[in-house]
Amino acid sequence: MLGRVAARGIAAFLVLLPHSSGGENTASADPILPAVTITSADTPQVAALDPAMPALELPGTAAEMAPPPVAEPFGLKTIPISNGDVLTKWRGVEADISAESTILARCRVSAERCPSVAKAFLAIIAAGAKEKGRARIGVINRAINLAIRPMSDLAQWGVIDRWSAPLDTFTTGRGDCEDYAIAKYVALREAGIAEADVRLVILRDLATKQDHAVVSVRLDDSAGAGGGGWIVLDNRWLTLVEDNEMPRIAPMFVLDQSGVRMFWPLTAPAPPMPPVASRSAAPAALASR
Repeated sequence: MLGRVAARGIAAFLVLLPHSSGGENTASADPILPAVTITSADTPQVAALDPAMPALELPGTAAEMAPPPVAEPFGLKTIPISNGDVLTKWRGVEADISAESTILARCRVSAERCPSVAKAFLAIIAAGAKEKGRARIGVINRAINLAIRPMSDLAQWGVIDRWSAPLDTFTTGRGDCEDYAIAKYVALREAGIAEADVRLVILRDLATKQDHAVVSVRLDDSAGAGGGGWIVLDNRWLTLVEDNEMPRIAPMFVLDQSGVRMFWPLTAPAPPMPPVASRSAAPAALASR
C-alpha cells in the first residue's frame, strides 16, 4: 500500500498550503491515509503533520520555481524533494534494480545461468523491443499486467508497504500497484525507451480515496499515430490512456533516475471520466483471466 508513504511525503507541505476558511472536509475512510482528507471538490489536502517528518527543502526564488526544461506528465510543475519516505523507498528499490541488472546481463550472455524468472522478464522486454512507439508500450503493459496477480503487501509480506524490484515480483508472481509499476518502468527502459521519457507516478485516486502507482511514458509525435504527450500504464486495465484522460486523479509524486519530485501545486482539478472508466475496476490480471 502507498497510503502511509505518500501521506508522510506531503505532510511537510502543510505550512505552505492556504488555510481553508469555509467548507467542511470529510476525513478519508481509508485508515492507512490518516493525513489526507477529501474536500467537497474531491481535492486532496494535508490534514495532519507528521512530527517525525523533517522539513523539505523548497526552492527559494521564483527562478528556481520555474518549470523544468522537460515537460512532466499531467502538464504540472514539479519540485525536487531531498528526504522523506517516498525518496527512501525509491532509493531502496533502485539499489535492488541495479542488483537485478547484473542478473539480466548474465542471462544475455548465457541462458544456462539464467533463472527462470529472469528469462520470463527478458522475454517480455524482447517482445516489446521488437515493436515501436505505442505498440512497444502496449506489449509491455499487457504482458506485465497478465504476469502478476494482484495481492496487497500485507497479505503477501505481512507489512503495510513494500516496494519490490521486478525479479522479486516475478518470483512470487504477486504484487500490488507499485510492483506492477516498477516492473513496467524497468522493462520499458530495458526495451529501449529513453530514461527521460519514462516516469513512475504516485497519484491519488479520488474515486476510491486511495493512493495508486502507475507508469507514464512520453510518446513522441514521430513514434506513430496518436503520438505526443504522456501515456499512462495502469494495472487496472489494459488500455493505454492519455494523461489528460485519467479519471478523477490528483498527481502527487514523480519518480525516475534523477530522484523524486513532487507535483506542484499539490491540488489539481479532476478531469472528466473518460470511456475507460466504465471498465472493470479489477486489475487487468484478474479481469482477463
